[in-house]
Amino acid sequence: MKIQWRLRLAAAQREVWTGTQLRRLLAEKAGLELSSASVSALFTKKPSQVKMTTLAALCTALECTPNDLIEVDTTPVERPIAPSRPVADLPKAASSRGRSMPPM
Repeated sequence: MKIQWRLRLAAAQREVWTGTQLRRLLAEKAGLELSSASVSALFTKKPSQVKMTTLAALCTALECTPNDLIEVDTTPVERPIAPSRPVADLPKAASSRGRSMPPM
């Protein structure tokens, strides 16, 4: 699954061009105070994670939905079939040298 971050597009559609503008908008419309570095990272990088409260604040400030900010590619990923392990590599069962199951 691939996730495409579309914050800059959503911001540009609302004429928000800089991190400073976005930071001010988040504070004014959503009451979220983020550091300049945090806003810059959201604006210029593909974040590996975003807090739900931050996502909600972005949606409030930009008057959009999460679908406007995030695009998820749900195309199934083909994974190579792992080669079967030789029998010698399989874990051995309990030895049959006189051992039995415990009494019930």
